[in-house]
Amino acid sequence: MIRGRVWKFGDDISTDHIAPGRYFHLRTNLPELAKHVLEDAREDFPKLVKPGDIIVAGRNFGLGSSREHAPRIIKLAGVSAVVAKSFARIFYRNAINIGLPLVETDAVDRISEGDVVEIDLESGRLKNLTTGEKYTFAPLPPFMMEVLKLGGIKEYIRKYGDYRI
Repeated sequence: MIRGRVWKFGDDISTDHIAPGRYFHLRTNLPELAKHVLEDAREDFPKLVKPGDIIVAGRNFGLGSSREHAPRIIKLAGVSAVVAKSFARIFYRNAINIGLPLVETDAVDRISEGDVVEIDLESGRLKNLTTGEKYTFAPLPPFMMEVLKLGGIKEYIRKYGDYRI
């Protein structure tokens, strides 16, 4: 179960919004790069985000380059999950591979900034604890759930080897 305070973002949040290119020199120092996460989409976000917070966004979250460090710095900033109408394909897979939970749902239009939501990834249920509204979404396949539970693809391979992928 994941529970956190919501930060709202719109459509088409790119990997350049997530990891601004002017900080490219920090790509080998991800904790430092995480101090700038999403500042091009929202200047106050990196300073105000708290561990456990949840990003709720519109369509095509994570579009752009295949920078694996984009989902990594979201996770390093303390974000516990990203909920969006849709995700760019490469971002989606990179996020799962590093252990960042993602949820696709149209319910994002009924969730407001500052609401507290609870996500049950296994059952495909999302509850807005602020309003009491409940929503459903397609749960992740068992393989992806196992990757998330273990903290990412590296931990999955350590446990099972690469023959199960």
